[in-house]
Parts: sequence; structure tokens; C-alpha cells
Amino acid sequence: MTLTEPVRDERPAAAAATAPAPAPGGTPRAQFLSWTTLAMMTTASVANLRPSPSMALYGLAAVFLYLLPAVVFLLPTALVSAELASGWPGGVYRWVSEGLSKPLGFLAVWCQFAMTIAYYPSLLAYVASTFAYVVDPSLADNGLYIAIVIVVIYWAGVLVSSRGTKAVAGLSSAGLVVGTLVPGVVLVVLGLVFLGQGNPSAAPMDGAHVLPQWTGIASLVLIVNNFLSYAGMEMNGVHVSSLRDPAKQYPRAMFAATGLVLLIFILPALAISWVMPGEDLSLTAGVMQAFQGFFDHFHVGWLTKVVGVLLVAAALGGMLTWLAGPSKGLLMVSRQEGYLPPVLQKLNKNGVPRNIMVAQGVLTTLIALLYAFLPDVSSAYWIFSVVTTQIYLVVYVLMFAAVVRLRVTRPGQPRGFRVPAVRLVAGVGLAASLGAMCIGFMPPEQFGGQPLWRYLLIVGGGLVTLGFVAPFAFLRFRKPHWVTAADGEGAGVE
Repeated sequence: MTLTEPVRDERPAAAAATAPAPAPGGTPRAQFLSWTTLAMMTTASVANLRPSPSMALYGLAAVFLYLLPAVVFLLPTALVSAELASGWPGGVYRWVSEGLSKPLGFLAVWCQFAMTIAYYPSLLAYVASTFAYVVDPSLADNGLYIAIVIVVIYWAGVLVSSRGTKAVAGLSSAGLVVGTLVPGVVLVVLGLVFLGQGNPSAAPMDGAHVLPQWTGIASLVLIVNNFLSYAGMEMNGVHVSSLRDPAKQYPRAMFAATGLVLLIFILPALAISWVMPGEDLSLTAGVMQAFQGFFDHFHVGWLTKVVGVLLVAAALGGMLTWLAGPSKGLLMVSRQEGYLPPVLQKLNKNGVPRNIMVAQGVLTTLIALLYAFLPDVSSAYWIFSVVTTQIYLVVYVLMFAAVVRLRVTRPGQPRGFRVPAVRLVAGVGLAASLGAMCIGFMPPEQFGGQPLWRYLLIVGGGLVTLGFVAPFAFLRFRKPHWVTAADGEGAGVE
């Protein structure tokens, strides 16, 4: 997933005046994207190995559990965001503001930012557990170790990001490719070799296990994690106007990207399930457990540390790339509309909203410390992943509602792409988002030993506090002088 999005075109007038002449579709000829390029960009921004351990618990049924949210959530998100982006450039704030209202637009862009407060602890817990296999595998389930790593790495990332280092962004992009595609391919190839040698699969691979075993609604709870895995698809809708024939090429790119994303998600999950029994998997360290098992089988256990370093590099690269993205989006609309107090709108000399990142870091630190007190690291990882998903799903609920209303209120607005049967497509996406939010309040059967009230308190409290109370408090108490966009380009620089 990717977390950055442009809010508006802020090029100087002179630069805009000297831009290449646009083609008939409004895009400069030199800037056209092929649909295959857009498909690869989308695949790179969404696919990763983090969800593999949780889906490996289901064995062959993981295929169904990936396909279902892809059909009812991933494709509707991609198609709806394409129409919105081609008619109202500027991202989710403008889409929801135009379709519903400005306060709800702020809620949408706030939730894109707020979800990272819970997302970074879960991401860095994965980093900590993965790195444990490089130094000492027993640390992977040590809550205090996980908490310390989260706090140290997050604040180190803030320090690096506040410097605005462009070289780091380039290294981050390379790390994402090397740390996702290469380990994923190695995992699948070794899995096939493992089966080819006559070894039995740890998880049944027969027709009776195509669907997940039904033991009540809790047996499907882990599917909620897949909604977060697919989140971010809407960001690439901003590129729809860069295609020569958006009406034909954008759906083609999205279907191709969906197929590639599914392959990257499904095949590593199956490979893990072939060699690792589900009851032995950790949701944070399951990928490394699989690599350890594979490499030990082939008597090259030392490669586990190499892969661990690659996976850590990919995750840290992603964190550095994303760290300032949501805060910049929130800052831009806040300066235009006065949603945040001036102290949170200030930039440092490198143009980074450091104060927002520091405030975010305080909350992230408090959440990270919970790892030291919760008895099970996997349970903590799952809970924070669910909180992240619940907050982010608010964005999609608003986005699906906005596209339907804009078809009614602004039917004549030029759009480079129109969703066929938009009410049906948006309705399916909206129902899926609401359904995932409801299911997310039920703890998965793998964590049935924990008190239900604690789970509901953390998940419900996180959603209500971060997703609703905080943004409405800013709306309720905002002041006219909080609007700072008119103060000049350099206003608010520390």
C-alpha cells in the first residue's frame, strides 16, 4: 500500500505556462503512460509479503480469502477512484468535499493520516520480529523487545524524514523491490522444490479445503486484514488522465494489477502453508519461520539472515517513504481551510511538517508500549492491524458514497473515465467496507484465550478516538486565524 497523494497542483504560474502543449485528452504527449506501466506502478504500491503468515493459517482456503475482497473491494476501489480522479483532481479530500461536504472531506483526509498512528506499530512489530531472526530468534515473541524496536526505529525515521533527504527516498524504492519481489520468488520456488522432492504439505491441498472451515463468524475474521493489504489502490487513480484512452486502458491496467497483486499475495502464503503447520505460525514472524524451515531443509540456514536483512530493508524503506506523506496531505488542506492550529501547520527549513510528525510519534510511542504489556505479540500485532483497517475503511465508505452522489448532483462534470453501473459497483464496495468494519470487532478464533472486553476496548476505542473524536474536535474548535495558506509560500517555516 502507498500513503501519499497530491492535494492540488501548486506549480508556479510561469511553470504552468511553459508546460508542454497538451494532447486532445488534456495530457502532454511526452507524459502519456502505457497501461502496463500503470499496472506495474499499482502492483508495486500495493503488494507485499506482510499478510502472508496470517493467510497461511488457512492453507488452500487462502486463495478464496484473497479473491473475495479483491472482487468486492479492490476492483470497486480502483474503478471508483479512477472516475473521481479524472473528474476532480486533488485526492480524497476534494472527492468527498465535492460529493458530500467539506467537514466529511476533512474526516476522510484525517483518517488517511490517523490510520498510520496504529499502522506504524504493526509495521515495525513485523520489522522487529523479522530482525530477531538475524540476531536472536527467541526475541521474536518478546513484547519488551518489540516495543523498544518500534520506538527507536520510529523516532529515527522522524529524524531522517525531517531532513528531507532525497537520496533516502531513492534507496527506499529500491529496497521495496528487492525486499518484496526477490524474497517472494525465492519463497515460492523453494516451496515448489520442497513439494517436488516428495515432502507432504503441512496444510491439506485437496478440494475439501478450498473454502475456509466454518466455525462461526470468527472463523472469517482474518479476512479483514486483507482489506488493509489492498488499501491504497485509490492513490493511483490520479494517473488516469495520463493514459491515451482512459475508458479502455484504465480498467485493463487495474485488472492486470489485480492479477499480479493476487499472485504476489497468494503464492507466498501457500508456500508458507506447505512447510509450516498453522499452529506454529507467528503473525509477525511467520515469513521468517517459513524461510528458516525452507533453508534448514536445504542445509543453507545461513541464508535466513540474508533474507531477514532484505525484508527489514524493504519495510524500513517503505516507512521512510510513507512517513511524511499523509502528514503533508493533511497539512495542505488544513492550511487552506484552517482545520489544524497553526502550531501543527509549521514546516521546518526542509519543508517537512515536523510538528505533526512529532505529535503522531507521541501517540505511536504510547501504542507501541502496549506490546510490552500484552501477553501475546501476535495478538497485539493483529489488534493494531484491525484498528488501522477500521480507521482506513472510513475513507472508503465516504469515497463510495461521494461517487454516487456526484453522479446525481454533477452529471455534466467532464470525466476521463466513468464507472459502468456505478451504483452497483459503489454499492458493493460500500457494503464490503461496512461488513469488514463489523467483522473486525470480533476477535479471531486463534486468539480466543484473550478477554473479549480488552479486544473490543482497544479496537473500538482506537476507531472512535482516532477516527472520529479527534477530527470532530478540530472542526468544533477551529478558529478563523487557523487559515494560513494566504500568508505566502514560506509562511509557517521554522
